[in-house]
Amino acid sequence: QVQLVESGGGLVQAGGSLRLSCAVSGSIFTIYTIGWYRQAPGKERELVADIASGSRTNYADSVKGRFTISRDNTKNTVNLQMNSLKPEDTGVYYCNTKSGLWPWGRGTRVTVSS
Repeated sequence: QVQLVESGGGLVQAGGSLRLSCAVSGSIFTIYTIGWYRQAPGKERELVADIASGSRTNYADSVKGRFTISRDNTKNTVNLQMNSLKPEDTGVYYCNTKSGLWPWGRGTRVTVSS
């Protein structure tokens, strides 16, 4: 059974930074493109960044230039460095494959105050 554990969220002022981490267990990690998703209050979950097994990355326009996704295939972890945070970045952040293949974890909450 695949388990996803997200961590690193918190309350931060606009302009601040946070680093999220996702630990994956129970699956062959290296073959998948992994994404970070965000679900803002009252909105659908959206993909904000993803990273392929070869480390090629993609970002949603709303976070491009501010967020950086990275992965460590030796530790089965994916990180999301979030800089210059804005109130609209508020939400619960989840990791999963780009296709949402695995059971969703509990996520980690990010709140950005103005």
